[in-house]
Amino acid sequence: MTDVRKIVLFSRPELLDFPAPSSDHAGHIFYLTTKGYTKLAADHILNKEIVGYLEPIIGGVIRQFNLTFNKLFLEKPSVDMLRDERSVLLSARIYETLIQMALNIAGLEKDIVGFSDEESTEAFADILEALKGLENLERKHLGGEAPIAQAVINTFISDMKKIMSGFYRPPGSMVAYVANEIERNIKPDCLMESFLYSAKRQIQSNIYYRLSRLNMCKFGNDYAAGLRWLRHLGYMQVSTNPVLAAAAYEDDPSLWDGYRGEDLCPDFKAAIKDEEELLKNPSAHGDELASRGTEVSIWPNLVVFRPIAVASNMRHGLVSLQLNPTIADDYERSLKEALKIYADAEEFLKKYDYYLLWGYSPNVERGRPNIVFKVAGSSPAAIELTRKLESLGIGTNNTVTFTASQEVELILAKMEGRSEAVKKGIPLTTVYETNMGGRLDDHIREIQAEELLRSALERLGSKKEQALRKLAEALGAWNEVKDKDSLDEKIRIICSRRILSPLNKEPFIDFLAESGIPSTSREEVSKYLARLEEDISFCGILVTKRVYELFFSSENRAKWLRYLQL
Repeated sequence: MTDVRKIVLFSRPELLDFPAPSSDHAGHIFYLTTKGYTKLAADHILNKEIVGYLEPIIGGVIRQFNLTFNKLFLEKPSVDMLRDERSVLLSARIYETLIQMALNIAGLEKDIVGFSDEESTEAFADILEALKGLENLERKHLGGEAPIAQAVINTFISDMKKIMSGFYRPPGSMVAYVANEIERNIKPDCLMESFLYSAKRQIQSNIYYRLSRLNMCKFGNDYAAGLRWLRHLGYMQVSTNPVLAAAAYEDDPSLWDGYRGEDLCPDFKAAIKDEEELLKNPSAHGDELASRGTEVSIWPNLVVFRPIAVASNMRHGLVSLQLNPTIADDYERSLKEALKIYADAEEFLKKYDYYLLWGYSPNVERGRPNIVFKVAGSSPAAIELTRKLESLGIGTNNTVTFTASQEVELILAKMEGRSEAVKKGIPLTTVYETNMGGRLDDHIREIQAEELLRSALERLGSKKEQALRKLAEALGAWNEVKDKDSLDEKIRIICSRRILSPLNKEPFIDFLAESGIPSTSREEVSKYLARLEEDISFCGILVTKRVYELFFSSENRAKWLRYLQL
């Protein structure tokens, strides 16, 4: 018996023609679908030039899909139909494109593009009716069953469930949770209708969608998978690095072979298959392999957010990519790396945009990467690198920033570079300044803990080693501490965020009270640590508040605008 789900799951798209043989938008979506680029086909409608024409264009797509679907089922008897992989695959692709289009206009993408609620609601209803009709046709010819529709839905749900399945972090993946909720409401006798209604409800009832639609917040993500669903919820950007990229491959090993990924994005094996030297001696090319791996992992991020980046003129849909942190203090090498990645991204996106933006105004620049580079503010080189990249129209996201003075220097560099770009007519992107308040809080907490622990040990005199062991055991850290030679090493481990966060853990309260730091009263020590923990939690917030006041308060904003106009 034919394994329909296997056909759907392990199919590969066909090569696209250049130039594309399309003659209109509906025909272009149909063409991309038949070739296997269902996500790209669905994203083609996310363009401001479609506003006011969404329903007739989708109607044209549905007309062509209906004709093809009917032809497939009428040409072959039911048994032969399922044995013909090409027919199964084409039917599945039609289902998938319609689903992806429906979710695009149910999600917040519609607001960014500019579709009215009325226009998007009518188009969604048309797609729903089309999906119901296709499923009914499948059931009519296949003895009441709809194995192709079922396989498409199962694959969609399965892809969502993979998020954080290999690289788990508590409390787990929202996307995977939503997949279970959608699945719970699917009805076997009306698969497409129940699936689509459930998916739409999960999007529009989600707190991120609701806050985004009210324009109260803008959200980003720091994971390299599950981004298409998050885009529906209103997520505007993603931050990534090699570790996060690797996590995506851990969640879904099939990405190594290019299955189920984003359209036109090469898998890692394809990206290096012709690199004989890399394959022959990979250990000698660690940095280059890491760079290739990072590029391969970020291309899908770029294309997921590409439609909203283009629609918003690079205000939204930016991908923050980390430059190599081991060369962060080397301006020349960091700049060279950034320009290499940027050029590679532009080359890739010119090809992608040819199909995504086919038929749209040539006044919209093709290929301009929706990338901002994460520039670590850990050395003076970051200031000049930030200024230089911004002057080229390449956005930056300064990270490893903890203090107001750091952020002020880097924001001034941003201003200088962006001012230079504007004077040359170079378009800008949204840029970011990441205040790493949590890391600052962690550092201050560790310093405070070390000072308290050292003061307590001084009072214990000859008993300090025994007392330190007792504390380490109570905190579950003895195995890490016991083999360390110096007292300083032991103190650093015990006071680290992993072991002693929050400060007011019961074993630490007991230890300090027994040594009389800052009091012999356990109750007073507990109150002291709780208050200290609360105070520490405000450190990062205070830095953010100070930087905001310096640049964006009503009294200072006007001054900065005058400064930039000089």
